[in-house]
Amino acid sequence: MNIENILNEGINILQKNKISNPRLDSELLLSSSIKKDKKHIILNPKELLNSEQLGKFKDLIERRKKGEPIAYLINKKEFWKNEFFVNKDVLIPRPDTELMIEQVLRIYSKEVQLQVLDIGTGSGCILLSILKERPNFYGTGIDISKKSINVSKFNTKQLNLTNRVKFFHSTVDNFSIGKYDLIVSNPPYIELLNLKYLEKDVVNFEPKLALSGGLDGLSKIKKVISKARTLIKKNGKFILEIGFNQKNKVKIILKKEGFYINRTIKDYGNNDRCIISTKI
Repeated sequence: MNIENILNEGINILQKNKISNPRLDSELLLSSSIKKDKKHIILNPKELLNSEQLGKFKDLIERRKKGEPIAYLINKKEFWKNEFFVNKDVLIPRPDTELMIEQVLRIYSKEVQLQVLDIGTGSGCILLSILKERPNFYGTGIDISKKSINVSKFNTKQLNLTNRVKFFHSTVDNFSIGKYDLIVSNPPYIELLNLKYLEKDVVNFEPKLALSGGLDGLSKIKKVISKARTLIKKNGKFILEIGFNQKNKVKIILKKEGFYINRTIKDYGNNDRCIISTKI
């Protein structure tokens, strides 16, 4: 079977199962199956595929039709300016989270030397994207999941940043190493009762540990803020991603813990998405 025929077969299966971008998804999965880029697929529609390539593609299409995210199927996701390895042990990086990188680059010039802590580092995408842009920054990432720390370490090697970053497998409560000029965090903030309303791609496949913020969605955020207070230097910046309806409650918690609110940043959907604050 050639590229054109198998691609159309994949598109039809995904369409029947109401997957939203059937052509793009099929092209990405075929690219991964034959280890060629998308351009190759478009330019060589009559190229014949071997049974191994066809088998791999059909297997990926079967998994995609059940809602498994593309990023987990091809084990990669673009974020900021780099490609990150991802698997089911880590949350898939979101475009809205790139706002945190933008804010850090706006606040700090390339000449500044400082220590950055990422609480709940996951794939390492936030911390590593910042370090890649700022050669004088040194990073520390912590995560409650040992498997996600392994993913972070792999991405660190891929991006040649091993000499500037350390990772610790730890809960936020038990971590007490160092003092930091900048702390970033994208903690779990979805209310427990709202988890089931997330898209099936998310709720059925992404790690609950990285999504659930407890009954009110604020339990992990409170822990992160409380710990940030003890780990951050005076006048240090704290950039925190939040849920769309949490701004006012989170501001109150931050103020109680001794942070001055600089500003709130809206995401591409015009929802409040992150708060920038300074330790007084």
